[in-house]
Amino acid sequence: MRKKNIVSAYLELTKPRIVSLVLVSCALGFFLGGHGIHSWPRFVMLLVGVALVSGGSGTLNHYLEREYDAKMLRTRNRPIPSGIIAPADALGFGVVLILAGIFILYVKTNILTAFLSLLTSFLYIMVYTPMKRVSWLNTTIGAVPGAIPPLGGWAAATGHLNFSAGILFLILFLWQHPHFYSIAWMIRDDYARAGFKMLPVLEPDGRSTFSQIQTFSGMLIVASLLPTMVGLSGYIYAFGVGVAGVVLWGMGRRLTETKSLEDARNLLKATVFYLPVLFVLIVVDLCA
Repeated sequence: MRKKNIVSAYLELTKPRIVSLVLVSCALGFFLGGHGIHSWPRFVMLLVGVALVSGGSGTLNHYLEREYDAKMLRTRNRPIPSGIIAPADALGFGVVLILAGIFILYVKTNILTAFLSLLTSFLYIMVYTPMKRVSWLNTTIGAVPGAIPPLGGWAAATGHLNFSAGILFLILFLWQHPHFYSIAWMIRDDYARAGFKMLPVLEPDGRSTFSQIQTFSGMLIVASLLPTMVGLSGYIYAFGVGVAGVVLWGMGRRLTETKSLEDARNLLKATVFYLPVLFVLIVVDLCA
């Protein structure tokens, strides 16, 4: 095995796409909490530390689910089930990344940020990961650690948390439902092979899955307007994020009607673009 392939395999273990979404939400919290970026060194160290912890958590998720990944068409070629990386090596790599990230956050930001990052990792690895084989509520439970990164960004900028930071948590918590349910609908057969208790697996007609998508997308529209109501952002943001939320809800409605993989894929793409759009709107609004 060439070195390049080994490097790529280790990078894959960290789940770069998830890391990028985590960094966007973390940066959002830092920007809003500090009303801009007033310390670039702290901001950069925050992103580095969070990236390491997130990457380490993704690696340990690979390690814990290696047996189930081997049963799924989508994941059977991942580094561990394919034999490129030994489970023990992945375990050590993940632990080192998490410890390094926590250390950087503790030294370069503050103890609250380091604690929130550690809490995120613990909930993701020790609660959400095993819950996928126990109950369909794993999506909602997993949305909790997924919504903590903006709190970490806020804490890094301010040293504390408040109601406004909680609004960011709420937005991220709600957003994850249409995001992950669209994925679950697309790969429900794979989840069934692995024995995961995902909602589309337990209820193949998708009625409850689509209801969850519609409900949480609607709640997201309302929650996304709260930053304007509490003075975190202005009307440029409110208009833009309102339109984005309605588009997201409409795509969920379309999926409810067609139940097609194409519309599930379109909804997934919309959710991926939603967070960067929200961030850009906030920056534009505050700079206007």
